[in-house]
Amino acid sequence: MRFTKLVMAASVAAMFAAAPAFAQVKVGVSLSATGPAAALGIPEKNVFALLPGEVAGQKIEYIVLDDATDPSLGTKNARKLVSEDKVDVLIGSSATPASAAIAEVANESQTPQLALAPVTVPADKETWVFRLPQPNRVMASALIEHMKKTGVKSLGFIGYSDAYGEDWINAIKPMLEKEGIKFGPVERFNRTDTSVSGQVLKLVSARPDAVLVVGSGSPAALPQSSLVERGYKGQIYQTHAAANPAFLRVAGKAAEGAIMPIGPVVVADQVAASHPSKRIGQDFVKTYEAKYGENSFSSFAGHAYDAFLLLQQAIPVALKGGKPGTPEFRKALRDAIEASKEVVATHGVYNMSTGDHFGTDERARVLIKVENGGYKLLGN
Repeated sequence: MRFTKLVMAASVAAMFAAAPAFAQVKVGVSLSATGPAAALGIPEKNVFALLPGEVAGQKIEYIVLDDATDPSLGTKNARKLVSEDKVDVLIGSSATPASAAIAEVANESQTPQLALAPVTVPADKETWVFRLPQPNRVMASALIEHMKKTGVKSLGFIGYSDAYGEDWINAIKPMLEKEGIKFGPVERFNRTDTSVSGQVLKLVSARPDAVLVVGSGSPAALPQSSLVERGYKGQIYQTHAAANPAFLRVAGKAAEGAIMPIGPVVVADQVAASHPSKRIGQDFVKTYEAKYGENSFSSFAGHAYDAFLLLQQAIPVALKGGKPGTPEFRKALRDAIEASKEVVATHGVYNMSTGDHFGTDERARVLIKVENGGYKLLGN
């Protein structure tokens, strides 16, 4: 199928430009295959069974571990991968807190990290950390545009009481202030909570024009359902972390009408033919669902595949700078990832630079509305 041909063609083309093959490249992966972020981690883990075993004639070994959505286990996994397995690159984790924990190890060991969560790290620890998901500021700007268009004057908030929730507040609050949109009440919940009744009552009583829910996977369905059950009639927004089958399944009819910014791969069949990610997105979704079942695809699988696409471009370049398993190769790989330009992927087009380790722009997001249990592209 086209997806397989695309990967093979890219690999063969790169092979002729690469240095002679050395020892195999080792890719260390720590994902949340269990725990509260399992709805994110499972589809990400599934991707590694679909990836080719070599790039540019260079053998690749994928070592995949489960961190159970636990930052401490993420740290333990990362230390094992760099010290015992001698990996050349780290991928993960699925959730922001565990990704931040892995970033510490990436910096200590000077091993490039491709995070699958939009984690924010201090400037002095940015060097070795790259992210595949869109930055929250890019996704927040899409929501602000919709709020302006629809006349929203006040926005309530209920989000995770961790780094992901705080990152969203930091991203959207200045934009709201600029547009004169009142922000509040601000409520928080934990990924493992089974009730948010108290927080939702405060939001409903305040009667904001809209409410932003900042959660991921099935936990994001809890505030969504609670707001609907309490009779909230305003617009409910979700973030791109909620865009997966688990959210739709758990929220059920309560999800109807929710609006969220997502990567174009989630609605690859609906985006314009001119969108750079349309064909690669369609091909990848078909390949994924051919193995894991119809309607099994999740946007998080796209992030894992996009990590491979960046590596596919960077490995042939890095091989010229050192042998896999050495500090020289890890540094060359980091440099090659940072130099990535116009890498067309399922979630958008990546242009990394010294000042931007997210690398995506407005081509990496579209707005969708939950309609009849599925996603409908808005503005098309």
